[in-house]
Amino acid sequence: MSNAPRLTSLDALHRSLGATMTDFAGWDMPLRYGSERDEHTAVRTRAGLFDLSHMGEITVTGPDAMKALNYALVGNIATIGLGRARYTMICQEDGGIVDDLIVYRLGETEYMVVANAGNAGIVLDAITERAAGFDAEVRDDRDAYALIAVQGPESPGILASVTDADLDGLKYYAGLPGTVAGVPALIARTGYTGEDGFELFVAPEHAEQLWRALTEAGQDAGLVPCGLSCRDTLRLEAGMPLYGHELTTALTPFDAGLGRVVKFEKDGDFVGRTALEAAAEKAAANPPRKLVGLIAEGRRVPRAGFSVVSGGEVVGEVTSGAPSPTLGKPIAMAYVDAALAAPGTTGVGIDIRGTHEAYEVVALPFYKRQK
Repeated sequence: MSNAPRLTSLDALHRSLGATMTDFAGWDMPLRYGSERDEHTAVRTRAGLFDLSHMGEITVTGPDAMKALNYALVGNIATIGLGRARYTMICQEDGGIVDDLIVYRLGETEYMVVANAGNAGIVLDAITERAAGFDAEVRDDRDAYALIAVQGPESPGILASVTDADLDGLKYYAGLPGTVAGVPALIARTGYTGEDGFELFVAPEHAEQLWRALTEAGQDAGLVPCGLSCRDTLRLEAGMPLYGHELTTALTPFDAGLGRVVKFEKDGDFVGRTALEAAAEKAAANPPRKLVGLIAEGRRVPRAGFSVVSGGEVVGEVTSGAPSPTLGKPIAMAYVDAALAAPGTTGVGIDIRGTHEAYEVVALPFYKRQK
């Protein structure tokens, strides 16, 4: 069994662009091409191009595909319209979050579940096991797709120049099959940056052709290739949770402030229902620590795992932290005691190597794009 990292179909291209590569969830991925701050700013103001081929696609088909997913996941899959997508989660029997997911309904009885790279195998096994009693087939499509994202305010114009698909009619969290730069693709209006943008699912052998065509189409609009480093600061500014940071098996969706994704009103049982009903009641009676934003008064950058302190007591823990290129200050997401979670709360610090650095509590997200 070799532990060599997996390579995406764009690996040679990234290296030819001078990318700094890093191991991410067992994949060799571009961390940055040049300056991560410039890449971040390009996505906020113009457009960026990302290789996301490490994400895990799982296809569920058959007469009971919807019922199988309704049982396996916490969301109501029955209400996803044809060509639409839904953010949801898969939980353990005890309510702990296994992963957060996007489910696309591609056909009457065909769904694609997109899992995070590090959890794709676990999610595939769980859905396969949970679908066993249903007339549905679960297919591992992780090698069937490359995934390229174009994100930022200029992305609709850039994509429109290489496709005749109806992008204007494509709503947020919707997907449609089309041809992009001569390549068959599933075009989804989704993303993880807080900007308008698209994710393009294509056959791996077409990825390079598509990347080059988008690069050329975006040249005048200021499109640049972007790595995982700026993807992290973009999603952090947008207040979007990252599995392994804001979401873990130790937390239920109610602990994470995402109880809204759990749909108790749907038909039939689902894995984790009993535990999650108890978690919902507990959260209502005794609010758990709340996920908040923290903005630094100083310059020191907090990291995941650092303690949040107030009045000499530990009142929370940082889950993600980074310098924010948009705000020009260090920011963090953290779970803090409910009593200190109100936006505007001051007197809260983060213990950065023994020094309590002052932070202000703010509502998430830190950044919201102008519609």
